[in-house]
Amino acid sequence: MVKFSPLAVSLALSYKSLSCNGFTFVNNGKEGTKARFQQHQMVATEMPRTASDILWTPSIKSGAREEQLGPIEQYCEDLYSVIRRKTRTVECGPIKFGSEHPIVRQTMATTNTADVEASMEQIMRCADKGFDLVRVTVQGKREAVACAKIREGLFKKGYDIPLCADMHFQPVIAQLVADAVEKIRINPGNFADGRKDFVDHVYESEDDYVKEREYLVEAMLPLVEKCKSLNRAMRIGTNHGSLSSRVLSFYGDTPRGMVESAIEFADICRSQDYHNFVFSMKASNPLVMVQGYRLLAAEQYRLGWDYPLHLGVTEAGEGEDGRMKSAIGIGTLLADGLGDTVRVSLTEDPEFEYEPCNRLSTIAESRLAINPDAEARQSKVTKYTDTRDITAFARRHSELPEQRDGDNIDVRGYLHRDGSVISAVNAEMLTAENAQYLYQELGCKTAVGMPFKDIATSDSILLRDPPPSSDKKARLALNRLIEVSMGVIVPADKLEADPLPNAVALYDLEQALANDGKLPEGAIRLAVTVRGHESEETIAAIKQLNPVMVLLDISPDLSSLHSSRRFFEMLKFHNIETPVIHLFKTDITDSNELALQMGTKVGSLLTDGDGDGILVEPVQGNNAFSLDFLRTTSFSLLQGCRMRNTKTEFVSCPSCGRTLFDLQETTAKIQDATGHLPGVTVAIMGCIVNGPGEMADADFGYVGTLPGKVDLYYGKEVVKKSIPNDDAVDALIDLIKEYDMWQDAPEEEESLEAIEV
Repeated sequence: MVKFSPLAVSLALSYKSLSCNGFTFVNNGKEGTKARFQQHQMVATEMPRTASDILWTPSIKSGAREEQLGPIEQYCEDLYSVIRRKTRTVECGPIKFGSEHPIVRQTMATTNTADVEASMEQIMRCADKGFDLVRVTVQGKREAVACAKIREGLFKKGYDIPLCADMHFQPVIAQLVADAVEKIRINPGNFADGRKDFVDHVYESEDDYVKEREYLVEAMLPLVEKCKSLNRAMRIGTNHGSLSSRVLSFYGDTPRGMVESAIEFADICRSQDYHNFVFSMKASNPLVMVQGYRLLAAEQYRLGWDYPLHLGVTEAGEGEDGRMKSAIGIGTLLADGLGDTVRVSLTEDPEFEYEPCNRLSTIAESRLAINPDAEARQSKVTKYTDTRDITAFARRHSELPEQRDGDNIDVRGYLHRDGSVISAVNAEMLTAENAQYLYQELGCKTAVGMPFKDIATSDSILLRDPPPSSDKKARLALNRLIEVSMGVIVPADKLEADPLPNAVALYDLEQALANDGKLPEGAIRLAVTVRGHESEETIAAIKQLNPVMVLLDISPDLSSLHSSRRFFEMLKFHNIETPVIHLFKTDITDSNELALQMGTKVGSLLTDGDGDGILVEPVQGNNAFSLDFLRTTSFSLLQGCRMRNTKTEFVSCPSCGRTLFDLQETTAKIQDATGHLPGVTVAIMGCIVNGPGEMADADFGYVGTLPGKVDLYYGKEVVKKSIPNDDAVDALIDLIKEYDMWQDAPEEEESLEAIEV
């Protein structure tokens, strides 16, 4: 039940109908005052000054929100086409956030903010690169004063790019710096409540939890008033890694906790009739990030709110992995029409963030249904009902290959329970002089020239044009792969013309049905290709065929996202548990572009739990990438989607003015020393702000705490303090060994001698 303070009730009774912070009070004289939650602005002349005066969003835990507002009904504008979520416009100096404006590209400076000249130079480089906004860190008064000088200096040089002050722990400094910059980012987890103790605070009731809102209001109100008076923008930026101990104790380390933390601060803003703000729900885990944003968008629809969203995967890392992880999270949400500004957080200089940031934005803009080509692809998808539950993540269950009576080889290794990688191979790779190199490119270990599967070996291969049976050496190379439980998938017509014992026969689905699932001579299993045009009746027939896998190869005249979602809905409805491999055909020749496209197009489905693996197939004679690179990139996609770990997972912050060591150099050293530990997660944090929180999911943490000093963590616990930078990497290795999670790096194989037949 929603409770109102005496001030709120007296205000309500003084009006026949009063709108306040989203509540509409109606005094009808008979039933008294009743409240409905609708989208309205404050019209009272007296603003709330205390927590008890604010009309808070109804409780989610007590069930009051659903009782008063109904269940969550939507999280995006349209489930079947890409339409940007309708938002209000938020002004930030010369730029504007919102659905009526282009997606804003932004980054964060890595310089010491107090170094005015260096900061100005970097900001100008970012502006010249194309960024619309630059964020700077503000630790205290010195940096706040520097911001005023930076702002003035940029204006004098003809740069009006808006600045955003990144605030943690310092409500008073936030008020001071609001005079100088166009936007303030506050973190609900530590703006007023920055306890990093991870101690469970026991709340006997929700009233006990709510009582602690008073100090949030005391800290936040002056800044809200300042921003409102100066027309400054604000970002209420929740971070999964820095939720307050208060929120962690009540909601847990969850997307729901992230959302509720942000809503509390939004309620304070709205109580003062201040609406010039945006939200963000950042996490280093793309699945948590996607669920957090979707849940926030869904709550905004339910509450009747329309605030823009700032998208970002925090601590994404560097190189292709950092771009892949960012594309998985950001690209998934943009494909839903969510997101009004984007930052790609890389452990690189900020200028290098522009290309992936801009590219993700242009990809998203090209998929909007306002574009005729995109609209045509989306409208061609056969109608279906989308039943995904965006409030929880659950991976689709599929049945792995099983042995049958009469099998003379082991088929159980064709796919992997945590996600599979299938590699496209051609006949030339199987020649006697190339076979040993092929084994290596597939990630096999070899002993006296014989291949064996390792932790990151391709599970199966696709061979569109197999070598003829007359090529004994090439067939022997294939047989050696088959013998170690690697599936060899070959088009059925090729097998009919020239059988390959124990191959997997690949048919188009309609073709397989027409043939009643009959296998060519020598084939051991059936696989089918689905293109997206198939009827529900045809898809339902997959169950009777019982193929070992489906290759999902959506026709280019259909929306890949929506057609794939339809296919998975059909499988769910008909209780079909056949594994599905996403076939990603590409003519891309740039490695960064490949990571962005794979993350956006395939990652957006894997983050819904839909799909059991990836097959990247170059087309049109594309030889830009080695088989090894495509294999490792595919495994990076699976790891980024939290499916299959085949290497050390690194959570590394992108650096900023708070960073206490050379983050890029240190990250490179740690990756070089510990990158061979699959299943181990290492967090590398330049400062304490997000460190302990982001390391909650990490096994080990490396955090700058003082200039020249590092603390090492095991989970959430500091286990070694104030280690000199020069000794810290070795100390980290010793710590990993101490917890029995170390293994020596495998030795490189000295030779690749071909074995004579």
